[in-house]
Amino acid sequence: MSAKSVMVLGTTSGAGKSWLTTALCRYYARQGLKVAPFKAQNMSNNARVVSGGEIGSAQYFQALAAGAVPDVRMNPLLLKPEKDTQSQVVLMGQVNAELSRMEWRGRSASVWPVVSRALDELIAENDVVVMEGAGSPAEINLKASDIVNMRAAQHAKAACLLVTDIDRGGAFAHLYGTWAMLDEAERKLIKGFVLNKFRGDAKLLAPGPQMLQDMTGVPTVATLPMWWQHGLPEEDGVFDDRSVASGAVTRTVAVIAYPRISNLDEFQPLKNVPGLRLKWVRSPADLMGADWVILPGSKHTSGDLAWLRAQGLDRAVAAHAGRGGAVLGICGGLQMLGEALIDPHGIDGNAPGLGLLPVVTVFDEAKTVRHRQAAFTPLRGLWAGLSGVEVQGYEIHHGRTAPHSAMAAAGDVAHAVMPEGLAWQNQAGNVLGLYLHGMFEDPRVLKALFGAAVPTLDSVFDGLADYIAEHFAPGVLQSLISNR
Repeated sequence: MSAKSVMVLGTTSGAGKSWLTTALCRYYARQGLKVAPFKAQNMSNNARVVSGGEIGSAQYFQALAAGAVPDVRMNPLLLKPEKDTQSQVVLMGQVNAELSRMEWRGRSASVWPVVSRALDELIAENDVVVMEGAGSPAEINLKASDIVNMRAAQHAKAACLLVTDIDRGGAFAHLYGTWAMLDEAERKLIKGFVLNKFRGDAKLLAPGPQMLQDMTGVPTVATLPMWWQHGLPEEDGVFDDRSVASGAVTRTVAVIAYPRISNLDEFQPLKNVPGLRLKWVRSPADLMGADWVILPGSKHTSGDLAWLRAQGLDRAVAAHAGRGGAVLGICGGLQMLGEALIDPHGIDGNAPGLGLLPVVTVFDEAKTVRHRQAAFTPLRGLWAGLSGVEVQGYEIHHGRTAPHSAMAAAGDVAHAVMPEGLAWQNQAGNVLGLYLHGMFEDPRVLKALFGAAVPTLDSVFDGLADYIAEHFAPGVLQSLISNR
């Protein structure tokens, strides 16, 4: 078996590569084909646990859309930013300290044999491999060391789509400029242009698409209308004020948006809960009117905790908790809620916590990366609805959290509400912290907390496939995998 390869490239980050790749995975899988996604290198703090380690969340969802078992080969290189000039490098699912210290251009040359081997294996095992690029394929300062765009496309002989965000303006210039900056051999791989996030009457685009085709020889094969509620998590961005489900708003959930936020995609299901509004918070004023406050995961807990204090959000969150408001900390958020972060190995940094849970976190050298299924023991107060609910999720973290011994001796006891230190609750019952990511993706949790059922991932994937089937020119999607 030797797969046909289809690749989605973009004129910029945020053009729509990830969701279009996901849609193509489901579209081809529904034809009875064996499909796998592939992205050579992803830079994201949204990661998922798979066999062999961790990969970017986008490739995880693409694998599910394809009906495939997520696999580290689908995203062999993952860069997880920790600071503006520093990333943790994950190669084939595992943290690689040597690569993390290496200069970027040298790193690309070192990893290409591993990346290309992973791609070759997927091509050998499948009917179709749907590939995703990163950023733009025409960045001339990066091209010599770029392994995620045209080098991967040429290696796989992929039929490429080039997508642009027309809502930003300048779409035809973006498409032509990107095409023009490619080498002649690379241009031959571009089979179609895609205009994404279009508002209005597509007939008003004329004569632009035809003029562009006359200049490049490449047809515009789809104009995709703006679609806010497709149901797939945004890979790079955060949700905004359009994140309001149907019906009157009865509950506002505020998520603290610190600079190194991680795994933000796990909040996507909340966007579909009737009457619930999600709100990103970057200042104390943003916190006004919130019913719940969530401290999400962080790729640099002590750094994000320092940022939170600099904004005055530490006092705002404490005041919210002091009024009896619900506070939830997930992974790094749990660590922040405690009394202290202790870092004997130089993993993350020492820092005082927010003091909302009587626990202490000690960072380990080893990173915990695993799937977990665990049940909540009886909870009290605002979180009592979760009592006895079994949750399926995943852990990605350094560190272990345990009760603060001196505080426990004085009577301020942290209540373990999951086994093995996975979750803790304060005595008042309004503050809950847990290491388990993915809680809101479990239908049992949504039912317990909100009495709500939300669309399944399968229905989201099918909706994406239906959407592109409707809006691509007839025959184009099939032509991409025909003999070329």
